[in-house]
Amino acid sequence: MRHEKGARLLELARMLAGTAEGLTLDEMAERLGVARRTVERMRDAVATVFPAMEVVEDGRERRFRIPSGLDGLFQAPTAEELAALTASAEAMDRQGAHARAAALRALEQKVLSAMRASARRRLAPDLEALLQAETIAVQAGPRPFEEETVLAAVREALKALSTLRFRYEGGSQPGRVREVTPYGILFGRSNYLVAEEVGAGTGPRNWRLDRVFEPEVTGRAADRPEDFSLQAYADESFGIYQDDTEDVVLRITPEGREDALRWRFHARQKVEPQADGSTIVRFRASGMRELAWHLFTWGDKVEIVEPPALQAMMRSELEAAVRTHVRN
Repeated sequence: MRHEKGARLLELARMLAGTAEGLTLDEMAERLGVARRTVERMRDAVATVFPAMEVVEDGRERRFRIPSGLDGLFQAPTAEELAALTASAEAMDRQGAHARAAALRALEQKVLSAMRASARRRLAPDLEALLQAETIAVQAGPRPFEEETVLAAVREALKALSTLRFRYEGGSQPGRVREVTPYGILFGRSNYLVAEEVGAGTGPRNWRLDRVFEPEVTGRAADRPEDFSLQAYADESFGIYQDDTEDVVLRITPEGREDALRWRFHARQKVEPQADGSTIVRFRASGMRELAWHLFTWGDKVEIVEPPALQAMMRSELEAAVRTHVRN
């Protein structure tokens, strides 16, 4: 128990050293899952060990932080943390995300080079054992496109708050040069730039990165709405495709109930177990075609209750499959 308390104090110290704005007592308590009185005692104990901890007055609240960071003695990673970093880089490489994989490997080298030689030698056997015993299954599907020059230009425009110009080999006018205000990047089975075309007034749309050529950071100010949330934008759709937003209601049969309780259809879904053993799942999203494709994988364990647009989409996809694969 004594060692556990010490680990929790070190966890709090890392939190306070890892924030520029500082944390309030309530934020500390929420992150650690403890009561406010408990976190007050923990804060006092951390202040004793790390006297550089300072108080930042933020209106009616007080924030606490350790601005000088922690000594490397307190920051040595575990074998599990390094194995997770290595596995993540390998997974991205297998998916075709070579640029992000390279970034993770560069981070891994920086972490290792900052460690003391004795700590590296101590971790080496456990790290090797974990890397040999764990792997990530490769799933079928498209490999995401990550051309390093394209990704670098998009990120530079996002950081510089600049518009981005490129030739787009997609949409209704392939080859047309576009200038857009970049909002963010969606990584997934395919990678997309979320951006609004300058002067179009149509709001953000998704641009496939594998169809973006000759990107150029213009240096002109990009007027992105301050209230835009990339996460909220992504949550509006079941997948990548954006179309009319619908209220979706699915009924999962009793046979599929256990799978449904472990599955997340949408970030804001509501799951309602029924008396007959079935389960009702409700959420609001766009992307009905992509949702219909996914529901194929549930076979006869799912029934579309609403909306009619999703029912029609499923019928259309079924009819197309029958025409292709069923011969009289």
